[in-house]
Amino acid sequence: MTEKRDYYEVLGVPRSASKDEIKDAYRKLALQYHPDRNKAPGAEERFKEISEAYAVLSDDQKRQQYDVLGHAGFDQRYTREDIFRGADFDSIFRDLGFGFGFGDLFNIFFGGRGFGEQQYEERLRGQDLAYDLEITLENAAQGAEKEIDVPRTERCDVCRGTGAAPGTSPRECPKCNGTGRIRNVRKSGFATFVQVTPCPTCRGEGSIIETPCKRCRGTGVVEVERKITVKIPPGIDDGYQLRLQGEGETPPHGGTPGDLYVQIHVAPHKYFNRRGDDLLYNLEISYPQAALGAEAKVPTLDGETTLTIRPGTQFGEILKLKDKGMPRLRGYGRGDLLVRVGIDVPEKLTEKQRALLGQLAAELGTNVKPKSHRFRF
Repeated sequence: MTEKRDYYEVLGVPRSASKDEIKDAYRKLALQYHPDRNKAPGAEERFKEISEAYAVLSDDQKRQQYDVLGHAGFDQRYTREDIFRGADFDSIFRDLGFGFGFGDLFNIFFGGRGFGEQQYEERLRGQDLAYDLEITLENAAQGAEKEIDVPRTERCDVCRGTGAAPGTSPRECPKCNGTGRIRNVRKSGFATFVQVTPCPTCRGEGSIIETPCKRCRGTGVVEVERKITVKIPPGIDDGYQLRLQGEGETPPHGGTPGDLYVQIHVAPHKYFNRRGDDLLYNLEISYPQAALGAEAKVPTLDGETTLTIRPGTQFGEILKLKDKGMPRLRGYGRGDLLVRVGIDVPEKLTEKQRALLGQLAAELGTNVKPKSHRFRF
């Protein structure tokens, strides 16, 4: 598959370009490569490329995500239908004097009849669903498969999605001839204006059901609760979103199911705090261990291991265990386990312990009863 070019490069604008500059650049290129004007080989593909770039860069949210994620990450979150949804092409094409709008553009991208033809069938798409899934840090580190219960609409198993009772069939709407749309064309000078509205007779369905299915009541879909397996990739982080294509709602009377977006929440861990691909563990040792050095047992995701404490280790010092952190979601290897050292100060001392500490303080020249001072500000 050919690697996509950078959207800014496609439109010939800098990354700092304003929305007006992006729109002006698209208008010029659309006028140059529009298939009704340019019949040269490759013109239509070039027109598709600049239209996709404009659809993303003219939308503040999509543009921000593209700037952060690039093509690879952005394409994981958006289908091609999602990319074009909401983009304003109609006003641009009207200004340029072309007699078609977004519906025709949508068709040429997604299997319609193509430019210059007068009819199109808008693709129906089901609603997207969202699900919040909590996992453990171990799940996030090792990867996992989780089975979730998702309530959604699916095709009716009695009428097979037609909405008509068994033994009957929907009848083609005589008003719109089954298209579900009424098309009104108005010419003004050299410009042709096209208005497409849902058919009032069939309410945009394209067919009329005279005997509705009793199970789905003529909608063609029923409410069910479906068990779906979610694959958790190793290294996933809190807040990451997984898209399960086609696992959303099924629209009435056929069409493309929506997607299921699973929002990942990683539960707090007993020992570790996560910092990107690294893990942080707080280890408390005694003053003698910090001063003299020691060996301490610390937990890791792979089990317990031994950490060497060098003599003279300071409070708050961070010791590193390489490759004992989280797997990297993108790329190879693992992060590190960062062990932050704290000093465990006993709250109660025996008389003997107090005396020994007093002797140590004297030996170190430490005055444990400092004289009072007057501070002047």
